[in-house]
Amino acid sequence: MFNQSMLSFSKDNQSLKIHFEHPNAIGFLSNAIKEGVLHRPIGSTVVIMCIGTDRSTGDSLGPLVGTNLSDKLHLPYIYGTLNNPVHAVNLEETLNKVSDEIINPFIIAIDACLGHHSSIGDITIAKGSLKPGAGVKKVLPEVGNYHITGVVNVGGFMEYFVLQNTRLNLVFQMADIISRSIAIALRSTQQFGISTLPVLNQRELP
Repeated sequence: MFNQSMLSFSKDNQSLKIHFEHPNAIGFLSNAIKEGVLHRPIGSTVVIMCIGTDRSTGDSLGPLVGTNLSDKLHLPYIYGTLNNPVHAVNLEETLNKVSDEIINPFIIAIDACLGHHSSIGDITIAKGSLKPGAGVKKVLPEVGNYHITGVVNVGGFMEYFVLQNTRLNLVFQMADIISRSIAIALRSTQQFGISTLPVLNQRELP
């Protein structure tokens, strides 16, 4: 038995919010991701953009997801890992690189966020872009055709301090749920005969 507040859909079914401890979190998330991938524009290529830095526990959600996916999928279109994070300093450069190298990228962006105490542990997937750095008052380019965010701690005051003092265990578990959901979704789209391999721009070909 689970609390119904652990799962919610928007009125237009354009977003899903679920707590990472929900017994079927991976099932709901992977289905939502699969729907987005299957209905993306024809000819577009799925790109996973994991935003954050390993220098802050709370902000390491994205890089942890990216590292997990790199280990699980071994695919070349995952940006943002613990070894090579995508963060405020290089986000715009990375987006330009994706635009230059891949025709019609369909970006699924992943990032940590802060929220109400009752929302800690919630994972949201929705259509549209996210605004990296908004929780710490940074102005950065919006990212994503779809986005996945995880509430890792309480927002509203001393955001940098809060992120630095977020429990790694929480972030680690949330990253595991998100990365497993993405891996299942992408593998299932291959069963439909739909390729998610990147298509390089002609100027990038040898």
